[in-house]
Amino acid sequence: MRKNTSKRYAADVLAGDWRRPRKGQIPEVPVENGLVVESADDGFCGAVIGWDKGTVTLEDRKGQRRVFALEPAAFLLDGAPVTLVRPTEGERRPARSASGSVAVEGLRSRVAKESRIYVEGVHDAELVEQIWGHDLRVEGVVVEYMEGIDHLPEIVEEFGPGPQRRLGVLVDHLVPGSKESRIAESVSSPHVLVVGHPFVDVWQAVRPSVLGIDAWPEVARGVPWKEGVLRALGWSEEPGTAWRRILGSVRTYADLEPELLGRVEELIDFVTVPPTSDS
Repeated sequence: MRKNTSKRYAADVLAGDWRRPRKGQIPEVPVENGLVVESADDGFCGAVIGWDKGTVTLEDRKGQRRVFALEPAAFLLDGAPVTLVRPTEGERRPARSASGSVAVEGLRSRVAKESRIYVEGVHDAELVEQIWGHDLRVEGVVVEYMEGIDHLPEIVEEFGPGPQRRLGVLVDHLVPGSKESRIAESVSSPHVLVVGHPFVDVWQAVRPSVLGIDAWPEVARGVPWKEGVLRALGWSEEPGTAWRRILGSVRTYADLEPELLGRVEELIDFVTVPPTSDS
């Protein structure tokens, strides 16, 4: 069972002088092949492909390799500073899922919980499944899509949320003063949590470097966003085919922007943590 970690979502893990931790403040993590970490100094993100007595080698999505010293608090794991250390003889770290959580071996399907997570569209649902599918199956949580936020009030009414029947909702482009924010406020309750990311489309939640581009193109107002992006990138595919290319490039949580990662984790915690007596 996942623990309720709601306090972490608003916290800045880099606040304060974290590069000079007090003894015992920063956890030590044994290196292992495939472990995805980020350099705390320059943001280089990659998977461990080897190490020796005093260094570790990382390889990013483009195949670029760099060697880093195994120094205290030199890396970020799940956004938090860690100290990578050489594993002790015979030590074996547990396998990780695409979201970075500990993988449950021999997982069997569980009876679905009454609580649900809704996302806006098919692409959102497929991306959540790509990264958090294992976690959701462990918890018995079903993800559905609502084909646009305009349907949310009707969905909430039909769902009938309650203490044992929570509803988590992920919304695209949830910014203050928008139509999306007004609808979200109208349905929110102790049993309904609506969170969102600032991106116009969930495509933007994929780090540009994963696709070999410098940044997602700006699209002029009035131009359909996906069509404008494809035109600017020089991609000739239809949006559906382009999405298969984008989704196929996503392997782990490190390929996604933190604005999406934190929100999905928040929703999973919300619908899986048992309610307190005053819920």
